[in-house]
Amino acid sequence: MKVDEIPAAHWADRTAEELLEKHPGKESFVCASGISPSGVVHIGNFREVVTVEFVVRALLDRGKKVRFIYSWDDYDALRKVPVNLPKQEMLQENLRKPISEVPDPFGDCPSYAAHFEKRFEGEIRQLGMDPEYIYQNQPYRAGKYAEGIRAALANEKEIAAILNKSRTEPLPNDWSCVSIFCKKCGRDTTKISGYEGSVFHYHCKICKADHTVDYQREGGVKLLWRVDWPMRWARENVDFEPGGKDHSSQGGSYDTGCEIIRAIWKKEPPHYVQYDFVLAKGIGAKLSSSSGQLITLGEALEIYEPAVIRWIFASRKPNLDFTIAFDLDVMKAYDDFDRCERYAFGTEEGEEKKVNYERRIYELSLVAPRKRATPYGKMPAQFPFRHLCNILQIHQGDLDRTQAFYEKEIKSEADKERFRSRAERAWKWITTFAPEEFKFTVRGADIPAGKAKHPQALQELITLLKQGNLESKPEEEVASLIYQILKRHNLEAKSFFQDVYGILVGKPNGPKLASFLVAIGTDRAAHLLERAL
Repeated sequence: MKVDEIPAAHWADRTAEELLEKHPGKESFVCASGISPSGVVHIGNFREVVTVEFVVRALLDRGKKVRFIYSWDDYDALRKVPVNLPKQEMLQENLRKPISEVPDPFGDCPSYAAHFEKRFEGEIRQLGMDPEYIYQNQPYRAGKYAEGIRAALANEKEIAAILNKSRTEPLPNDWSCVSIFCKKCGRDTTKISGYEGSVFHYHCKICKADHTVDYQREGGVKLLWRVDWPMRWARENVDFEPGGKDHSSQGGSYDTGCEIIRAIWKKEPPHYVQYDFVLAKGIGAKLSSSSGQLITLGEALEIYEPAVIRWIFASRKPNLDFTIAFDLDVMKAYDDFDRCERYAFGTEEGEEKKVNYERRIYELSLVAPRKRATPYGKMPAQFPFRHLCNILQIHQGDLDRTQAFYEKEIKSEADKERFRSRAERAWKWITTFAPEEFKFTVRGADIPAGKAKHPQALQELITLLKQGNLESKPEEEVASLIYQILKRHNLEAKSFFQDVYGILVGKPNGPKLASFLVAIGTDRAAHLLERAL
């Protein structure tokens, strides 16, 4: 079947099919991702690894073997110090050293790089991702890239000619495709004076001395990024690797990498997908950095369940940028995920193509992979985010009392775990990001007596709450009974509702009144309203 004929195909499935067409008969694929841990690894960086993850899942669904590698470019030099890190002076003193050798400013890990690596590895593990990690400082130091370095040096002029095609000014005549870290001070502030075989002669601008280094035995020599990337494609036989917008422009590092791998290593470049930026809204100054709105995957996991984060990315094409919300649109994200889940389990109907597409998105969203042929089991319990936030606020964040409200929906330990996972995140969102107009606290002894603007209608509502057996009625029926009171007293809904909300929460508005009164508890709501008469 051709790619365009796949019914309701997800982009990851299309990419997998393109790989199968490109490599007919191939049973094992290498999919790669990577980043330099030169600072906080943020939610935008996560887009690369999750893009690979979805393609890996699509290949596995087709019965293929996949090696999923994640390269930490921790042999890069520390070029500048992020302003949001501690021990600024210490970091300044370590500029231009490999980030795998710079001390951890937090004091938790063996190095600066290791701190950010281990944090991100722990975060993506929560989302069901555990790739094979390659810490690039290790193969460079061990001389494992010696053959790649040798091939690049032997073709240095050809590489320079390729790079010059996309440059406004040509590279200098003494340009080298490698950088060298000084043996004495550890910095890459060096200038190559020549080399014989695997031995480089260089001068350090900091040490003011001449040294030699044998890259085959000692390490200390690293290919520049635009040469390093295609060298690793060739070494690891990478079949698929995405790249950001900055790598994808004409003459960018992917373009030049394609030319270099063909010219020097006589291999084809990996299949490529461009991914665009991820922005964040509603995070406020609290989580901002000097580079603008920045949030880590760990911080996102405090608000979004792992499957919902996967869904956010799976439901969008990688070549389009999007915004991950921390404002009121958090509720929409959860609602849309829940709808996707209902489509997957067949509890919500829709057009067949849409349902199939939503089901595929849901499959890719699951932390534990599910084979496409596996039948779905029982629909899990759902706890709508907005409603959950209201119940949490009614009980002032008490998870046990909130859980008791949902006792009819919680029928298993799995349901309980699901409730707790979402409730904890909902309360974190309320206390950290929710706008003030969304927040409320149910009043008590502070309700002023005699302040009801519509006492007669309010008394009738109190009677309804005491005698109407509202807990057993659908929300629409409760709302209808309230509107009948308004009609009998010739009142506008806005005026009466503002009166009721003012009494209960001290604000002119609040959650949907019918469900709110039932959620508070009809006896409790009646008692509170009576205080205002």
